[in-house]
Amino acid sequence: MFRSLKNIDSAYQQTKTLALLFMLLCFSVSAYAIYAARQTALEAQGRIYVLDQGSLLAAVSHNVKDNRPVEAKDHVKRFHELFFTLDPDPKAIEYNVKQALFLADASAQRAYANLRESSYYNNLIQANISQDIRVDSVALQTSVYPYYVRCYAQQRIIRASTVTTRRFVSECYLRDVSRSANNPHGFLMERWRAVENIDLRTERR
Repeated sequence: MFRSLKNIDSAYQQTKTLALLFMLLCFSVSAYAIYAARQTALEAQGRIYVLDQGSLLAAVSHNVKDNRPVEAKDHVKRFHELFFTLDPDPKAIEYNVKQALFLADASAQRAYANLRESSYYNNLIQANISQDIRVDSVALQTSVYPYYVRCYAQQRIIRASTVTTRRFVSECYLRDVSRSANNPHGFLMERWRAVENIDLRTERR
């Protein structure tokens, strides 16, 4: 009789152990299924499918912060191209400078006012002079906020008989602001100033 009770107790312990192992297995499978479903859902949220003339195209989303250094450099480049690309047309000059001033603080406004007071723009118009700029590189330091930026570029002053090339270097600090149609990158240039602006060469046309 005692042997029978011992066998029953042993069988009960084995059944209990098997039940616990089975429950642990079920829990593990359920946890993995939930994890896999969550990962799949997160990946699906970052992917959009677009139907273009019968073709299915996939568009993948990325974190905006991953691309901020590139946007910062393009912001600085865009400002310089707008501010220094000038043709002998008062409306074109006004439009370009107005667009540039959306990207910077009062330091750029003061530079514009100084050029206007010195008749810089009137001289361009009267002498039929065009001016453009090519940004060679933009050095960005993201270790400290606001971000310090130095821009290296070359200006061309195109007159009727000559073309003058200048080396132009400027510096500023960038801080984050709200994005808008006039400021798509969401940066504002602060304390902008020209560090160097010297003639490199003058060529006859």
